[in-house]
Amino acid sequence: MSELKLMKGNEALAEAAIRAGVDAYFGYPITPQSEVIEYLMTERPEERTGMVVLQAESEIAAINMVYGAASTGKMVMTSSSSPGISLKLEGISYLAGAELPAVIVNVVRGGPGLGTIQPSQADYFQSVKGGGHGDYKLYVLAPASVQEMADFIEDAFDIAFKYRAPVLILSDGLIGQMMEKVVLKDQKERMTDEELIEKYDSWAATGKTNRKRNIITSLDLESEKMEKRVHRLMAKYERMEKEDMRYEKIACDDAEYLIVAYGSSARISQKAIELARAKGIKVGLLRPITLFPYPKQPLFELADQVKGILSVELNAGQMVEDVKLAVEHKVPVEHFGRTGGIIHTPEEVLEALEQKIINNERIGHYKTRESSIL
Repeated sequence: MSELKLMKGNEALAEAAIRAGVDAYFGYPITPQSEVIEYLMTERPEERTGMVVLQAESEIAAINMVYGAASTGKMVMTSSSSPGISLKLEGISYLAGAELPAVIVNVVRGGPGLGTIQPSQADYFQSVKGGGHGDYKLYVLAPASVQEMADFIEDAFDIAFKYRAPVLILSDGLIGQMMEKVVLKDQKERMTDEELIEKYDSWAATGKTNRKRNIITSLDLESEKMEKRVHRLMAKYERMEKEDMRYEKIACDDAEYLIVAYGSSARISQKAIELARAKGIKVGLLRPITLFPYPKQPLFELADQVKGILSVELNAGQMVEDVKLAVEHKVPVEHFGRTGGIIHTPEEVLEALEQKIINNERIGHYKTRESSIL
């Protein structure tokens, strides 16, 4: 049965993985996501569902264990935080190149370097621009609540197996550590070996001998074959953009100004919108739920309606570049962010909106100037 509980985001994600019938988790502790592996070790899911939970000797070992298990068609995942994800990037690129389904969770902390254990969104570039080497992308889900930390596990695996591609859940230390009520889904049974062979034997290493071998690799020494592989990956990503882009619009129908924010920044920006509307300022919020594929078309359309856009992020300015690309210079776009693990307040967001957009004389004359040009 479904169950209502009060849980940390990291714990809800771990419990959701058990209930989703995940076959294996391989990880290594790092703050602020250590609760994921701690919860799994404490709950002993091998006794509940047969799920394997293993602390590897390093992040590099963990991602290669994921590669091996994913090659057999199993539902397999890992989690880490910023520096740990950096260590996993070679393996993530291999997963993408070999076209293997897997789920990776990044509970982001501040950087660069060892940085801080406090929340951040400074891994945006790493997440949506590939991160590792070569031509590849990750499907990236950005939860904004503890409930979504739980819900996105099953969603991520659905996408991973639909496209045979690694999927990233991009959270941060705020959502990972905070506690909220969460509705947990009913327990799913893990797929049996017989069911797995029937479903994934066309590509997975299932051990069958009465067919041509399924070779799992990202290596093609012939340039023409490698180019075909890359083109196949690009076609997948185009299909993701057409079929599986996700976003949320809040108070956008009459908005004269727009905030774009994801994850914890979107939660904070919702309160900023309430404060703004109490002052008579019509502000809306577009929340990208998938950071790739990015909601470019909805942003492009909203740019015809609003006078200016503020990209709110817990970084020095990363997603703002994609916002600017999406709106194609229709309206001015500015960035507001905090770094070093400092979390912006709704009041700070509203102040930034007023200073950078509403009271900015250059922006105030932007529409008039554009009209005169047309």
